[in-house]
Amino acid sequence: MTRERPPRSVYVVLPAYNEAGNVGAVLKALERTGVETGIQFHAIVVDDGSSDPTAEIVRKYKGRIPCTLLVHAFNRGLGATIRDGLLKAIEQADDGDVIVTMDADDTHTPGAIVDMVAKIDQGYDVLIASRYQKGSLCVGVPWLRRFVSYAGSLLFRAVHPVPGVRDFTCGYRAYRAAVLRQALKRYRREFIDQDGFQCMVDILLKLSRMKLRFGEVPLVLRYDRKGGKSKMKLVPTAYRTLLLLFRRRLGF
Repeated sequence: MTRERPPRSVYVVLPAYNEAGNVGAVLKALERTGVETGIQFHAIVVDDGSSDPTAEIVRKYKGRIPCTLLVHAFNRGLGATIRDGLLKAIEQADDGDVIVTMDADDTHTPGAIVDMVAKIDQGYDVLIASRYQKGSLCVGVPWLRRFVSYAGSLLFRAVHPVPGVRDFTCGYRAYRAAVLRQALKRYRREFIDQDGFQCMVDILLKLSRMKLRFGEVPLVLRYDRKGGKSKMKLVPTAYRTLLLLFRRRLGF
């Protein structure tokens, strides 16, 4: 007799800064994906001091999926936002659950979550929705950003390779909840101690020191649906990320 897999939840951490025009669409897309696939989603939205009605829209959400809202009194940056969201997810999740981070600007399609969860069922611990896997699609991304991202990927693979990883900077990922709990126990406050966008690279490099299995699925990036300008300043972020990469490679 085959035993059925026990119900499992997928906690989706959504860092949001002035995403009033997008966060509602993201929650509805997660809701539709849950209905279509049977995945039990729990959304955790972290409003990073928005000056628009992002938090109010989330509070008024009355959809099918449970939604937790955390609000920063002022803008603290992506690192603090990801940290607070992951800590809340780790607090709520069981070891058998999955924790996902994705953007709240409607550029990430929830279908990748289905693919990443399937890979976790195959024995992977950390999955990345990658721009450099066959079947990936990037729509509306400026050429300079594409070039810098690809050059960075080549450099990361040369300086600090992680088996199974080609896209080091994409924040659309899935983790076994147990893995993040182990990482938090190992690194404590230093697990997520970077303030800016480079925090996602740092999380990956720290996890690579553990005996984990990394993998990727194709990313569909719909930059053409993004409302408003990007929050990331390309040149300063690239500089800080490269500096972090070499520091970690040297053991700092």
